[in-house]
Amino acid sequence: MSNGILRTDGARIVDANGDVVILRGTSLGGWMLMENFMNGFPGREHQIRAALLKVLGREKADFFFDKFLEYFFTEKDAEFLVSLGFNCLRLPLNYHHFEDDMKPFVIKEEGFEHVDRVVELCAKYGIYTILDIHALPGGQNQDWHCDNPTGYAAFWDHVHFQDRAVNLWEHIAKRYRGNPWVAGYNPMNEPADSEWTRLLAFYDRIVPAIRAVDPEHILFMEGNTFSMDFTGFDKVYPNSVYAIHDYCGFGFPNRIGRYQGHKEQDQYIRKMYDRKAAFMKQHNVPIWNGEFGPIYEREEFNPDWEVHNEERYNVLDRQLAIYTADSIAWSIWSYKDINVMGMTYLSPESAWLKLLGPIIKKKRDLAVDSWAYDDAHLQEGLFGPLHKWFEDNIPEKHSKKYPWQWRMHMHVFRGIRGITMAEYMIPEWAEYFRGKSFEELDELAASWKYENCMQREKLNELLSFYSPMRAGDKRLEGKVIESEKEEQPQDAGKDKSVSGVGVFELAPDEKRKAVVTEAPIAVTA
Repeated sequence: MSNGILRTDGARIVDANGDVVILRGTSLGGWMLMENFMNGFPGREHQIRAALLKVLGREKADFFFDKFLEYFFTEKDAEFLVSLGFNCLRLPLNYHHFEDDMKPFVIKEEGFEHVDRVVELCAKYGIYTILDIHALPGGQNQDWHCDNPTGYAAFWDHVHFQDRAVNLWEHIAKRYRGNPWVAGYNPMNEPADSEWTRLLAFYDRIVPAIRAVDPEHILFMEGNTFSMDFTGFDKVYPNSVYAIHDYCGFGFPNRIGRYQGHKEQDQYIRKMYDRKAAFMKQHNVPIWNGEFGPIYEREEFNPDWEVHNEERYNVLDRQLAIYTADSIAWSIWSYKDINVMGMTYLSPESAWLKLLGPIIKKKRDLAVDSWAYDDAHLQEGLFGPLHKWFEDNIPEKHSKKYPWQWRMHMHVFRGIRGITMAEYMIPEWAEYFRGKSFEELDELAASWKYENCMQREKLNELLSFYSPMRAGDKRLEGKVIESEKEEQPQDAGKDKSVSGVGVFELAPDEKRKAVVTEAPIAVTA
């Protein structure tokens, strides 16, 4: 039974009785916003939906995607999450489910069918849900995970897109207001506004718009540049939680090296977190780590897969100890995928992987995805010379392009492999579905059922160990990396945006600087 709608109280989240609620759980990534590396396709969700429509026709395409959404999360999934001690599930959503681009502002009622189902199912098991618009019209960042096919975040340049976002959120707020098992609303995942001012202006608009419809639910507000940077914020909103995304480079292949437990590596882990969380701690508002987690190696691709995975579990253990000591909420990314990051993942014997295995391998070999890729084998003779060509022909003073963390070579390969090559591979991927019967499509969708998936046991043991743990627990002794005091600049602002680099490696001349604001920020009325 619910204890009423959650709210914030200083740095805490509490229920209607004033009792502290620490939200711990995961995210339903790859569900109502499918992602290439998670689901096993090239490109973006709207592109593969359009490609399957051409191959299958309307009736079969609609049937397949509806079954996919149904099977991806059922009562057995909710039971499993509760067994781990979880009390929260983030629901990343694509605006395309609720609105057609050719019919802007017309909300599709049928788009809420599976959202309602999962919210109600989670409520039955005492799990709070956080509603997250992961993809907004025009794209609020440059990447695939907001269903953006261009690398250009058009959301910030067109008020039309912003008007549609406000309209959608007003409908969502009206639909779920008063629901005590909805923890709150996450208006925008990973915004990336190069100018900062447009993000701040949109927040100043979306917050009162939602509050006018639903004044009670918590808002989960994310920092700029993929929820890593809070330097441009000039106020905090009441009854709001602030979200960081704390991916660590040690959890990814060929980023910043392998984790060996060295002191300087531990300090890196701590500093990346501290820099992202500094804003919340200074202004006494709750912290929610909305995304974190490593990539896992597989035996068929890496003979040292077990050693590498153990190192990444150790990184995760260090992170979770910090989060527990700081009493923050968290949602690990992600719950279910094709065996990349998921707590559960598709069986290699599933119809899905048996069908798509060849093109998934091709996609991996070509390092098409911009996440969970390993392109070391493509550097010599191909991308190495190409990157050098760019560096030789672009003056240093013009070599920085937002998002600045990517630097030049990451912008280059994202455009060539992640966008252009992916576009060519989409029809090839869709052809694998040609001629499939309704029964075969149902079997493919059923690959995503809980009972047909495998568990990442070591990960789930670690999560169940920490999910109920509270600060001060004796089991944290010797586990928590302590903060080190640094010299801090006093004049940084949104024109000098700095944030933890997360999974992105540092160039030799790039030094990270934390930000300290001299006076607390006033809470807006």
